[in-house]
Amino acid sequence: MRRGKTGGSTSFAQSVLMASFVVWMTLLLVGFGLIAHGLGNWFSPHADSFEQAAFIAGSALATVGLSGIEAYGPAHWVLVAAGICGLAVLTMAVTYLLEVQEGISRRDRGVLKITTTSGQPPSALGMLERYADLDAPEEIRRLLYDGRDWCASVLQSHASHPSLIYFRSVGTGAGWPGALGTMMDIALIFELLIDDPKSRAAAVLLRDEGLRLVRDIAGLIGLEPENAQQTASEVVMVCRRLSAAGYKLKSDPDLPAFAARRAEHARCIEAIASHLGTPAAPLLP
Repeated sequence: MRRGKTGGSTSFAQSVLMASFVVWMTLLLVGFGLIAHGLGNWFSPHADSFEQAAFIAGSALATVGLSGIEAYGPAHWVLVAAGICGLAVLTMAVTYLLEVQEGISRRDRGVLKITTTSGQPPSALGMLERYADLDAPEEIRRLLYDGRDWCASVLQSHASHPSLIYFRSVGTGAGWPGALGTMMDIALIFELLIDDPKSRAAAVLLRDEGLRLVRDIAGLIGLEPENAQQTASEVVMVCRRLSAAGYKLKSDPDLPAFAARRAEHARCIEAIASHLGTPAAPLLP
């Protein structure tokens, strides 16, 4: 089922993640508090109220120890179990947060490189024109190789931790769907329009990896592809600007095939970008 658009703030995902750990600890506190209340006579002084029992259970969960309270019989094991659960939750929380931070850092490094070079919102044509002005063809080939690694890294981290999909870091501008669309447009341009045999293999592999990424992520969060068709005039304009920038085009580029194959990835990217409230990558800047 198609989900609605969401344009949450940059702190939405972080707030939800922290709230989930707070709720988890609260449920543990209530659960162990009820157990301790049921065993109130096994504590000295007795835990006659739920408030006292929750304080005892909370002290064990937080591993701060008890002061002036003695536990006997089964109450010993309740406190031991509460302490183990508290340590486990805190350890998992720290580990998970570190993994989340690392995943976001790897993803946003790629986004920053794309947006710094191509502007906001990022576009493949704008990026290629910038590289042509700088006379840096080796940077384009490096982008194709690095882009494939970036796609694999984002897929692995975001499929393992779906909450990463909704993290929007300050300073990355358009966001990761737009950066992904830019890289896939560049790959398709080198595959079908530009006559550069040395870059074709890297371009095909990047597009394959990118298609897998967008399809898996869209399926993971239940999104249906949107309509994203290119007009013939847009593709012709892309070819003219590439030629004007100094790129050697193929003698007979298949423009209809370019438009059709771009729609394959653009439909999923448009859906993800719309869902996250970020712009997608335009074909023409």
